[in-house]
Amino acid sequence: MKISSKRSFAISIALAGISLVACGGGGDSAQTTTSTSVAPTTVAVTEAPTTVADTTTTTTIPLPVMPLTGLPVVDEAVAARPAIVAKIDNHPGARPQTGINEADIVYEENVEKWTRFAIVMHSQGSDPIGPIRSGRSQDINLLTSLNHPLFLWSGGNPTVTGLIKKSELINMSASAASNGGGFFRSTDKKAPHNLFSKTTNIWALDAGRGGTPPPQFTYRTDGSAATGTAVAGLKLTMDGNMKAAWQWDAASGKFIRFHEAKPHVDSNKVQVNVDNVVVIVCEYKFSQADKNSPEAQTVGTGVAWLFTQGMWTEGTWSRADNHSAWTLTDSSGQPMLLTPGRTWVELTREKQAVVVAAGSSVADTPWP
Repeated sequence: MKISSKRSFAISIALAGISLVACGGGGDSAQTTTSTSVAPTTVAVTEAPTTVADTTTTTTIPLPVMPLTGLPVVDEAVAARPAIVAKIDNHPGARPQTGINEADIVYEENVEKWTRFAIVMHSQGSDPIGPIRSGRSQDINLLTSLNHPLFLWSGGNPTVTGLIKKSELINMSASAASNGGGFFRSTDKKAPHNLFSKTTNIWALDAGRGGTPPPQFTYRTDGSAATGTAVAGLKLTMDGNMKAAWQWDAASGKFIRFHEAKPHVDSNKVQVNVDNVVVIVCEYKFSQADKNSPEAQTVGTGVAWLFTQGMWTEGTWSRADNHSAWTLTDSSGQPMLLTPGRTWVELTREKQAVVVAAGSSVADTPWP
């Protein structure tokens, strides 16, 4: 089936969902007491047995979870730190990438050729991380909802650079971060596909400028199984003839990624894998920074697909503004709930993705 068509944030990570109610007593007041002599009276009283109802209740305290994965918090300092968004190259000369399997969320964007990844690091870091490439104007609306994320990029043309500096993204380009950013050129790749950094350095440069990210999606919290239509996976043909596929792997409980027919592996030779794949069908316009650069329109509404636990649900995405998280609803208006874990978001044009039905072969399914 083909698709048609702030720091002012007050962020709470839900460290406990408890409301404490203080019970206050009235103040003391002076009283006038009259002494009266009363003859003693003897009264025979037969007391009926009293039954006291058991009013004991059990309260389930929700566990604190990481905002970008919905998984339990292990380290409160990690949970409170800002997100790093690294712009990662997807040119053949940049593969294999480093840090991609450690990202909480990965956004795949159409650019002039091939695609580019905006990988969101929060629960985990990666030393090194890369290859780091330039940003685009579309990154601003896409990433502002992360509450002043640390934007790790190689830089951009003067217009993009100016827009980033005026935005709520914290500029951590190679020139802005300078030597403290841990940037270096690797020897196993050719420029410009060999610029790397270290997330440890970038977090150390934050100095309180970044904010804790709020949740971007809604997750199932009761451990229930996903609902929807069983699928084998999906295939995409994005700009620049970039072909990628996701296949449901029941053994690992993950969707695993391929570049065309080859497994997409990271620098540790681990195949790229996620718990959720979200397809956001959006319009692309031309960027004001470059008439040849596509700009994903990620504020508004459109068709959304959710792939999780081997199931597929079709619905709608919406974002009121660039500070808003993603709202995903199915055809009945109910929330589309993700499995706690890592998520990959495909920002596609219409007809750039096709669902592979259960029982069908991903390899034998035609590209969209």
